[in-house]
Amino acid sequence: MENLTVLISYAFGLLLLYLIARLFFVPLRILMRLLYNGIIGGLLLWLVNLVGSFFGVTIPINPITALAAGFLGVPGVVLLLLLRNLLL
Repeated sequence: MENLTVLISYAFGLLLLYLIARLFFVPLRILMRLLYNGIIGGLLLWLVNLVGSFFGVTIPINPITALAAGFLGVPGVVLLLLLRNLLL
C-alpha cells in the first residue's frame, strides 16, 4: 500500500511540474517571438532608410513606426512603405 502512495505522489509531482513549466514557457515563447519580430523589423527599417536614401524614400523612425515594425516585423515595414506612398 505504501508503494502505491509513493507512485501516486510521484505522478502528481510530475503533473504539477509539467503544468508549472508550461505556465512559464508559453509566455516566454511569445516574448521570444516578439523580440525576434522587433529585431527583424528594426533592421529592415534601418535597411530601408539606408538604401531608400539614394532614391528619396525614407521612413522616419518614431515611436509609431518603431512599434509597427517591431510588432509586425517585415509586414509592418511593408505596410509603412505603402502608407508613406499612399499618403504623400
